[in-house]
Amino acid sequence: MTGLPTAGEKRRDTDAATGSTPGARTTQGWLRRHRGVSAAGVVVAAALALVVGAQLAPKGDTGPLSVHNAGPNGAKALGQILGRHGVSVHSPDRFESALQDLRNGSAPTLLLYDRNGILDVQQLTLLKAEAEHVVVVSPRLETLTALDTGIRQAGVVPDAFQVLDPGCSHPDAQAAGQVTGQVTGQVAGQGAFVYDGAVSCFRAAGTAGMLAVSGDGRLAVLGSTAVLGNERLAELGNAALAIRLLGSSPDLVWYLPSIADAAVSEAGETLDDLAPDWARFLGPWLLLVAATAVAWRGRRHGPLVFEPLPVVVKAVETAEGRARLYQDSRALDQARDNLRAGLLVRLSGKLRMGPAATAEEIVSAAARLLHRDPAEIRALINEHPTSEARLVAWSQALDKLEKEVKIR
Repeated sequence: MTGLPTAGEKRRDTDAATGSTPGARTTQGWLRRHRGVSAAGVVVAAALALVVGAQLAPKGDTGPLSVHNAGPNGAKALGQILGRHGVSVHSPDRFESALQDLRNGSAPTLLLYDRNGILDVQQLTLLKAEAEHVVVVSPRLETLTALDTGIRQAGVVPDAFQVLDPGCSHPDAQAAGQVTGQVTGQVAGQGAFVYDGAVSCFRAAGTAGMLAVSGDGRLAVLGSTAVLGNERLAELGNAALAIRLLGSSPDLVWYLPSIADAAVSEAGETLDDLAPDWARFLGPWLLLVAATAVAWRGRRHGPLVFEPLPVVVKAVETAEGRARLYQDSRALDQARDNLRAGLLVRLSGKLRMGPAATAEEIVSAAARLLHRDPAEIRALINEHPTSEARLVAWSQALDKLEKEVKIR
């Protein structure tokens, strides 16, 4: 008589029928009991994979004013617009490539944005000689001096001037109309600057403007990157001004120098090689002088005096100190521009004309108030003193004019 199958025999028969093993059955049971932990592990693994993939993925161009940068501080939008207008935009990454693109182009235009002042005099001279037109964006003093165009720095655009009118007869500025001036909240070194040249447009205060053009018209200096950048290209007449400045030639070389373009001397001269022969005795002599000074003045002259901080410095002391600096450096033009700009700002407030009033509007309003000839007031405000004595007399005349306006 055949007996009934045992439980072990039943399990073996079931495993044989389903093809599963005891180890697989144990794993499936653990996953069923820990479904939450398993799902969390899968999610964490997927998140880690995404993070690692994002870090290892190639990054896009983030250089300021780069035609390949689609960010707010890039200029990809302007590059594409110029391309649709038939302009071939070349963006070399090295000085030699930029020079070659200029030589191969047809009456090429060069846009140069050397924000770190990397290029030297020889490199700038070569670039200028090969280009038909040159547009320099926010150049440093060394760059302007090397280009030798007669354009000089004249300060920054005040924060109150966020919109600038053309203020000149230059066709590009007239066609563009109003453009973006100073942008609040900009990073240090990325503000808007003004320059004084043969033609100065978009004036904020005084005779200097955010756009300056040389006498021969070959070189233009633009004092703001906001006019060309993606973030504000569509505002006001920014796009029109950018296209007219950069789109006049069929070839545009958009060159942003990098540290790899820095000129290196092949001679490899060190500081010791450059120093004169007598400099070797200077070090011991300075040590002897320093030791003598320490022995002479090393003792304390009475107890220390404690003073509560912060120390408040009067505004008049700051003004006098700055005036002495201007006098020592004989900076007549800088002192004249500051006095003139300050007068115009104060007259604008007293005449209730607002921060957007131009110098000509302020002169006309003051003449009407004082019942004087506008040409007389204009000649006084726009005078260029040639000596320190005349500068003092001119400043006194400006002060008298301001007091007359205030009394009325």
